Amino acid sequence: MLLTLLYSCTGGAAVLYALYRWIIPFIVQYHAGLALIWHDKFVEGMLDMLTRSTRPQRLLAAVQKNATRGDPRSVVRAIDQFCRHKEWAMNVGDEKGCILDSVVSEANPTYVLELGTYCGYSTVRIASLLSPNSKLITVEFNPEYAKIARQVIAWAGLQDKINLVEGASGDLIPKMQEMFGVKTFDLVFLDHWKDRYLPDTKLMEKCGLLRKGSILLADNVICPGTPDYLEYIRNSPQYESQYFKSHLEYTKVEDGLEKSVFLG
Repeated sequence: MLLTLLYSCTGGAAVLYALYRWIIPFIVQYHAGLALIWHDKFVEGMLDMLTRSTRPQRLLAAVQKNATRGDPRSVVRAIDQFCRHKEWAMNVGDEKGCILDSVVSEANPTYVLELGTYCGYSTVRIASLLSPNSKLITVEFNPEYAKIARQVIAWAGLQDKINLVEGASGDLIPKMQEMFGVKTFDLVFLDHWKDRYLPDTKLMEKCGLLRKGSILLADNVICPGTPDYLEYIRNSPQYESQYFKSHLEYTKVEDGLEKSVFLG
């Protein structure tokens, strides 16, 4: 009886582990809603409770364990490895990250604004491609995310190229010229709250932070989606837009980046 019970428990545990580790992740990677619920609600909540740590803290630990200090690309690889094989996180990711790299390299910007730092993944990708005289200003609303991002950025050795400011984008955008002496941005990467893409774009226009040729690059325009932003940016005579089809970070769900050049 006892042996039978033991076998049953062991078998049940094996099934649950298989469901958690392989079967459910395989299924949800093709469904946007299920993927976000599974990774952002169930898995994150469970691991937070079991480890008494947060996902950003676990991501930082993976960087400190696996990345070479002072090597930005090894930091990016360590985060990608963590997110693909350990725990999903809402970075732009490796697939869309290559598109981001291409846009940054082609634009060769002097002044870059990033809205939504999270843990600093895209911040490191962008800053590692900038010329020595360039500057990246990145805005993060969540102080806990900002705390982790600063450590990730320092581990990559890029702290001298980056100004991380905490606060709401709507409050900080009008202060950019005063705080940093920046007249206009050559490139803006939007990856914060999706309902802020459109109002923050209009705010940057109003504040004169966009010049003719300035590039807006917006992440997650399909998943979770930014329909109001896309409708505006694609129909405005002030912009010339191009959609780069890809996938939601570390899944097979369709997503993409929208590149929009400000025509003045």
